[in-house]
Amino acid sequence: MKLNIVLVEPEIPQNTGNIARTCAATGAKLHLVYPLGFSISENSVKRAGLDYWDKLEIEEHMSFNKFLEKYIPEDNNMFFVTTKGKQIYSNIDYKSMDEVYLLFGKETKGLPEDILKKYLNKTIRIPMRETLRSLNLSNSVAIAAYEVLRQQSFNNLQEISEYFEK
Repeated sequence: MKLNIVLVEPEIPQNTGNIARTCAATGAKLHLVYPLGFSISENSVKRAGLDYWDKLEIEEHMSFNKFLEKYIPEDNNMFFVTTKGKQIYSNIDYKSMDEVYLLFGKETKGLPEDILKKYLNKTIRIPMRETLRSLNLSNSVAIAAYEVLRQQSFNNLQEISEYFEK
């Protein structure tokens, strides 16, 4: 199974660095959709991702429209993660999917409203108290990504530590 994490116009370099590290650790492909609120060569992004940048598959897209033209939502297992989501992220059955795309919007605004309305049945959310605005972006990515991987039995990931076997 191929997992794709799509960041649409991310603004905070530390979040993107943390997400890049999660993608490297899980084998997920990271899609960065421009404009970014920073340069991916910035030290703060690389510092948050530490030494994992060379173990990461990244695809850059010049705009959200260009991304949607290349990866058509109707033709792909694409889920739009938003606090306004129609379904809870863990209620989706990812087990039989060969490839999954999890899309996340910018930290200050989320995904565009017109896209959420158009793909309402593909919107998912992480439950939280209704008085709070949202979770941190990098935490949200990790939560949703690991649910997809859990349902896929953590295929191709090391499940047992070799620490005590030495």
